[in-house]
Amino acid sequence: MKITIPALLALLILFPFVLNDPFYQDIGVAVLLAAISASAWNIVGGYAGQVSVGHGMFFGIGAYVPLLVYQHGLWPPVIGVPIAMGLSVILAAAIGYPTFRLRGHYFSMATIAVAELIRIYVGTVDYLGAAIGLQGPAVGRGWWDLTFRGELPYYYIFLGVLAVVLYITFEVQRSRFGSYLRSIRANERAAASLGVPVRQTKLKALMLSAAFTSVAGSLYSIKTGFIDPESGFGLLVSVQMLITAALGGAGTLFGPLVGALILVPLQAATNTWFGGGGSGLTYILYGGIIVLLARFEPGGLYEFWHHLSIRWRARHAA
Repeated sequence: MKITIPALLALLILFPFVLNDPFYQDIGVAVLLAAISASAWNIVGGYAGQVSVGHGMFFGIGAYVPLLVYQHGLWPPVIGVPIAMGLSVILAAAIGYPTFRLRGHYFSMATIAVAELIRIYVGTVDYLGAAIGLQGPAVGRGWWDLTFRGELPYYYIFLGVLAVVLYITFEVQRSRFGSYLRSIRANERAAASLGVPVRQTKLKALMLSAAFTSVAGSLYSIKTGFIDPESGFGLLVSVQMLITAALGGAGTLFGPLVGALILVPLQAATNTWFGGGGSGLTYILYGGIIVLLARFEPGGLYEFWHHLSIRWRARHAA
């Protein structure tokens, strides 16, 4: 593990210089964005075991608010990032407060319902761009618009945000709050009987996860300069976060990053091989991978690699 983490860090830092083609740099940016989104989902879905299938609503809020700020006020889109984080936290509290009073699948059902309602509503409001969507600045007025011609600035901005998310997740993981989350995931009733404030802990995890997911949405819309209801609030946005975290290893620090390193290049490869029509095949492959993991390694590829490394060290020592 001590060797793997520095090697992974060096790979991420040097990647744009090793593969300096814009196509590969764009894939690298997509990998980092997917890792940020999945790491945000991982806080509530992985560590706390509260599976959200509607996290796209926080992603969409983060994507829409910066472009709304630009569209109607001509302000730099980055001003909308903290506003979107605040709105996402408020929405998370509004959803979590009533649903976390119940146990089971009610939280998952509530997230799907709210995300779909928001998507439908946004598609009918002209102020929000309706079904057409919103556009950002075509040409940056300054560095504060974060509109660059190349992929390299976006890559290192996204890498910096990912580093912050992983660091905060690491601190959460080793804190008492992280212990509460793991105990809730293992057995909610047993955790409550031992004095863990179950409802408050889950609510805090959801709010923190919503804030980070909103940041991922803001990065996406600022980079692409466009957002519409489907790309912001679509169910597929939420499913991709879930699958990415589950493949790499939900409830682990680097699991979402491992999942993103596999799934994003896989999607890019199928789209390239099939001329942009391979997205359907990509999701079939996603489903097949998840079925295999559920059968043979529910902990994901990160845990699978961890088990292999333990066996290899044991054999080497013998």
